Amino acid sequence: MRIFFHTLLFTAFALSATLLPAQHSIPRLEQLDVLHYTFQLELSDETDEIKGVASIDIRFLQPQASFTLDLVGKTEGAEKGMAVSSVTETGENLRFEHEGEALAIYLAKPAVAGEQHSFQVRYAGIPADGLIIDKNQHGDRTFFGDNWPNRAHHWLPCIDHPSDKATVDLIVTAPNHYQVVGNGMLVEESYLNDSTTLTHWREEAPLPTKVIVIGAARFAVQRAGEAEGIPVSTWVYYQDREAGFYDYAQAVPVMQFFIDKIGPYSYQKLANVQSKTRYGGMENAGCIFYFEQSVTGQRDHEDLIAHEVAHQWFGNSASEKNWHHIWLSEGFATYGANLYIEHTYGRDKMVERLQSERQRAIAFYRRKPAPIVDTTVEDWNELLNPNSYQKAGFVLHMLRRQVGEEAFWQGLRQYYAQYRNSNALTEDFQRVMEQASGQDLSTFFQQWLYRAGFPRLEGSWKYAGGKLQLSIRQAQKEAPFIFPLDIEAKGPDGKSRRWTVDLKEQELETTLDCPFEPTELVLDPDTWLLFTGKLEPAK
Repeated sequence: MRIFFHTLLFTAFALSATLLPAQHSIPRLEQLDVLHYTFQLELSDETDEIKGVASIDIRFLQPQASFTLDLVGKTEGAEKGMAVSSVTETGENLRFEHEGEALAIYLAKPAVAGEQHSFQVRYAGIPADGLIIDKNQHGDRTFFGDNWPNRAHHWLPCIDHPSDKATVDLIVTAPNHYQVVGNGMLVEESYLNDSTTLTHWREEAPLPTKVIVIGAARFAVQRAGEAEGIPVSTWVYYQDREAGFYDYAQAVPVMQFFIDKIGPYSYQKLANVQSKTRYGGMENAGCIFYFEQSVTGQRDHEDLIAHEVAHQWFGNSASEKNWHHIWLSEGFATYGANLYIEHTYGRDKMVERLQSERQRAIAFYRRKPAPIVDTTVEDWNELLNPNSYQKAGFVLHMLRRQVGEEAFWQGLRQYYAQYRNSNALTEDFQRVMEQASGQDLSTFFQQWLYRAGFPRLEGSWKYAGGKLQLSIRQAQKEAPFIFPLDIEAKGPDGKSRRWTVDLKEQELETTLDCPFEPTELVLDPDTWLLFTGKLEPAK
């Protein structure tokens, strides 16, 4: 999802080696399911206030006399926040209470399980967040949705949680010098009068609110190409037209790679948009927003494009069911970019990235020792850390080694096919990979995802009489990890020999046949393992 450019603080977490983390219970998500949103929004140049009408189709899963939507209210004396003027169902006014970030709506008649209802919420206000209304780098006024993780409810009444997905219509009226981009396909673009244009976008695949957006700016727009019939377009500030069209066209082969390797694309288009997102990139469904300075005319953000396009499969379509499992989004996009780089430029380029990512993951652990699935975090932005990105991506790399090439790709495709347009937890991904590989992966997932740390290796080696004697110790304070360790002995005249030893205990003493006396011993020569350390020649 996001390539995040801020240093964040993170919460440490210690986890039992035998128990999976409990999930926070959110009763509301078991009571109703939003099926469809229609957001009608009015934008203006005279004020930052937006006016909205939200039509929300809901299926009740349990009997309900009332329900709650997320919407940040306007407190007395505050400049920003949303004020609701009415809530109706089939034209009948309903009682509601709007306090804090909760809009409680009381039904005229209690709903029974399985019933579908449609509600209209009329509201207005200046968003405190979520919709960025600001001048761009050229001094032009712009509007950009920026919802991750749960900031949509600053400007949209909704269920602001990744596990509740709905189709959406976005109908925006704005001064006619703006072009408006949004999720889905363009349904209508009409001049209403000399000053106002209406733009209507519709997305027919269900989306979590974190990736539902609009963008309004003075854009230059180009059809960059297509992948398997899916149109790929570029939307950049008109001042950056030439450079932006050149840079963002890289999305076309990236799209084709993921379609070929993972499965069908879930959305109706892919728009690549220069924007005011607070992140390096934000993977809004079919409508990726990139930071303004990503347009350089040098094509130096191909890896960012690959990361955000990978999210269209992992994070947008197959989404994490709970924020604590964000690695299913960020780790997959991080490693997805690496897989694209490997495919396009060769394994050596991917290894360069992996080695850098390994160091970032290790450095983060030294600051904040926490597992990837960290259920202690309550501020979801704190999950945008090297555990969720670099370490999680490296875990997928190790999983690839663990299960083998064929099972790895088969497992990714099966996982996407099973959870496409739906939600999953880490245990769901584990189950799919076990089915694809025929392996019990409980130890692998437990030690790499649910506990903190990594192996820190130290020890020595000596050579005598055609034998290489190794003494290897896992020096971390935590329990030993279980993993295969590749070792390469290098000798004079370019000689080399490789072995793989299985580490299961804190210490390992082993003797290997070697036809030459090594000049150097290299651990993990092919970059498959998240670890630190080396073996020294015995004195």
